[in-house]
Amino acid sequence: METPGSQSSLHRANLERVVRAVRLAGSLTQAEIARTTGLSAATVSNIVRELKDGGTVEVTPTSAGGRRARSVSLSGDAGIVIGVDFGHTHLRVAIGNLAHQVLAEESEPLDVDASSAQGFDRAEELVNRLIVATGVDRSKIAGVGLGVPGPIDVESGTLGSTAILPGWTGTRPAEELRGRLGVPVHVDNDANLGALGELVWGSGRGVKDLAYIKVASGVGAGLVINGKIYRGPGGTAGEIGHITLDESGPVCRCGNRGCLETFAAARYVLPLLQSSHGTDLTMEGVVRLGRDGDPGCRRVIADVGRHIGSGVANLCNLLNPSRVVLGGDLAEAGELVLGPIRESVGRYAIPSAARQLSVLPGALGGRAEVLGALALALSEMGDSTLLDGTLTAVTPAFT
Repeated sequence: METPGSQSSLHRANLERVVRAVRLAGSLTQAEIARTTGLSAATVSNIVRELKDGGTVEVTPTSAGGRRARSVSLSGDAGIVIGVDFGHTHLRVAIGNLAHQVLAEESEPLDVDASSAQGFDRAEELVNRLIVATGVDRSKIAGVGLGVPGPIDVESGTLGSTAILPGWTGTRPAEELRGRLGVPVHVDNDANLGALGELVWGSGRGVKDLAYIKVASGVGAGLVINGKIYRGPGGTAGEIGHITLDESGPVCRCGNRGCLETFAAARYVLPLLQSSHGTDLTMEGVVRLGRDGDPGCRRVIADVGRHIGSGVANLCNLLNPSRVVLGGDLAEAGELVLGPIRESVGRYAIPSAARQLSVLPGALGGRAEVLGALALALSEMGDSTLLDGTLTAVTPAFT
């Protein structure tokens, strides 16, 4: 048993700091580990050597700033994480390792009217299929990240009211999937996971404060403050789709009038073009036609961008993020939508906040949420198992 404040407990704490930094980042040079953890370069060098000897990390030559360096990542066989993303019309599953490598990924259509039990049965089948396909050892599964398109109560884990998967309201998604897979499951809403995915793998890399705006069947935001997802005490932070733009506007599914969602979400936008483009039009189709020069689609995309920009301006005034990342099908419109967003931000946000803001399209497309689910599983797992394996594999530096 370690005594608090002893050399052995301090050494253990330093090991945990290094492993956690590498686990969350995927890979870091030893200099980056020192900056991230606040440990000295000599301490980091000794710890990395110990972890490498124990098989916990892998060290590969790289370069940084034109100089030779060593990149440190967790060993590819140190553990497995799984990501599951339920969307309006799809189910997507990915399997990755602790080195942030995606080993397999697959998606399939999902009937929005299917019951939650059917949805979780499908998820279990797809997870098992990918486990078999990759040949991973089930005993090495550290956890599962699960994304759902609706608010999750932080205390109870219950899915709140959602018009996107109406038959799922009141279910406990993490509990349901945990019972089927027999491993820890961590759940969050899709916008938060999109933010995590872009933060770790995409357009949010290198920043600590950002907002990920997802525009699809609904409109939501994932908020990252000081490098961490901000959920609020009830788990409903980021509901940017319900900012009021027009008190006399259309009635929203939340019961209010004129919410941002009623001016930007697909269910409200597509009817504007049905008389001229037919009833089979999708947001993906609107974006494609807009990029090809269709004047009606370009106008609708620009209008949506200006409305989103009004909501983003409010975020800027309140939270002052350094970056906003746009996700969902609409992000594929590029400057057709990003330009109007920036225009509204410049008009309605405090000038200093607007100057510091960059607005970018998501880099991950439809994969953002499932990769965010992998990142969630990585962030929630503990380091005890990894460290226990290291400490029994090598002679400790302190006894």
